[in-house]
Amino acid sequence: MALLDTSAVPTVVSKLVSPSMVEPDAELTLPVLTPTAPPEAAPAKTGPAVRKIAAEQGIDPSAVPHKGSRITKADILQQRPDVQESKSSEIQNSRCVGIQESETAKSPSTPQTRWGATDSPLSKREEREALPKRPEERVPMTRLRKRVAERLLNAQHEHAILTTFNEINMKAVMDLRNQYKEAFEKQHGVKLGFMSFFTKAAVAALQKFPIVNATTEGDDIIYHGYYDIGLAVSSPRGLVVPILRDVDAMSFAEVEKGIADFARRARDVQLSLEDLTGGTFSITNGGIFGSMLSTPILNPPQSAILGMHNIVERPVAEKGQVVIRPVMYVALSYDHRLVDGREAVQFLVAIKNAIEDPTRLLLDI
Repeated sequence: MALLDTSAVPTVVSKLVSPSMVEPDAELTLPVLTPTAPPEAAPAKTGPAVRKIAAEQGIDPSAVPHKGSRITKADILQQRPDVQESKSSEIQNSRCVGIQESETAKSPSTPQTRWGATDSPLSKREEREALPKRPEERVPMTRLRKRVAERLLNAQHEHAILTTFNEINMKAVMDLRNQYKEAFEKQHGVKLGFMSFFTKAAVAALQKFPIVNATTEGDDIIYHGYYDIGLAVSSPRGLVVPILRDVDAMSFAEVEKGIADFARRARDVQLSLEDLTGGTFSITNGGIFGSMLSTPILNPPQSAILGMHNIVERPVAEKGQVVIRPVMYVALSYDHRLVDGREAVQFLVAIKNAIEDPTRLLLDI
């Protein structure tokens, strides 16, 4: 194996770097690298709507974090104080939840399942029983309530129900009633109410518009030459509609006595099935409960129902002057398959005219 001769190494080095090549007083100067500033980002674009929202919220658009080259309305709205507070609260809550979960996991007293979840010391039933009481009671419908519900639902589904409205100045009727109510009660033994006026007015209007007094049976229209009026009255079992028959042949006193008898028997739950069967037209008075306006539902197979309401003093124009008068809103719901709108409106106007001038009822005009 040959050995390397190192005796010539100093001579080689001295030839590569000689003293004459380096100045004794020269300083070694290294190049200085100056950091280059990144190019300034172009200001984000904002539309007029964004600038308007920012101004309304008192937010500087240039300070809003955003993605892309345009600031959106969502970016502005995310900087609202309430949103920031909500985010801060959520973060704080999440931290608290994390701490609680960590402490729960470390607690040796809390039993854990094999999956790491803790078992509640209370059963589901015990947890429900520990909640505040919210009482409920389930009771079956009465036969009457079920029957009424079925009829009302069928009325909505099988009839083209439309409602027209009007208002009646009740001053004339109220003045007449106040003038004769004591003599009427003394003579007939019953009070004079408003229902007798509306019942007689309805019969007079039905005589002028027979289609409103008609009923339907399949594809047939049955015109009735008699006037059996259903009068809705309240009972312990709900609303019932007993029938006052042949009202056209009855006097005001007979109508009032019939209504009083129905009210008494309804209260005592003594109405028979015959009392509730039939009828060619119905009247309901929500005004006794304070109703201002409603849309009554038909009582099939009848083609119309009149709704009376509360009497309220309202400003009314009379002869160029504004005066206060007792006014009642009335509604007529009718089956548009049988009754045209023109006939329905004229029918309700006929009732209005009869009530506003009750002498028409006495003179049959």
